[in-house]
Amino acid sequence: MAQNDSTPTRTRTDGGGKTVIVDPVVAKVAGIAAAEVPGVHALGGGAARVIGNIRQAVGAKDYAQGVSVEVGETEVAADIAIQVDYPERIQRVAGNVRSAVEKAITEIVGMKVVEVNVTVVDVFIPGDDDEQDEARVH
Repeated sequence: MAQNDSTPTRTRTDGGGKTVIVDPVVAKVAGIAAAEVPGVHALGGGAARVIGNIRQAVGAKDYAQGVSVEVGETEVAADIAIQVDYPERIQRVAGNVRSAVEKAITEIVGMKVVEVNVTVVDVFIPGDDDEQDEARVH
């Protein structure tokens, strides 16, 4: 699935002009919707989160981090990688992500969503990272 391809994905003629929506726009809409779901700590796997943290430190947030989309003429398929907060119910959070992404793409982009695949790449445990850093210092 193409994540940051700048090829036009949807062209629509409206009266005197046309609208072109590119893949990164659809990925960004999906990423924002997924990130707003309660229980989602972050989007993307380990390497993507590291790069995302670096980008955020310099003031640029990648809303499509952890999101891949495949866009056809009228349909979209999306793959979303998430980190879930502990002790949230993983299946519930994943289902809510699917619903939120489908709703956002349908309402904002105006395309039909054929599937949203959610991959849970990690569980975030508050304080876990701090304890590991302290253990190395001793």
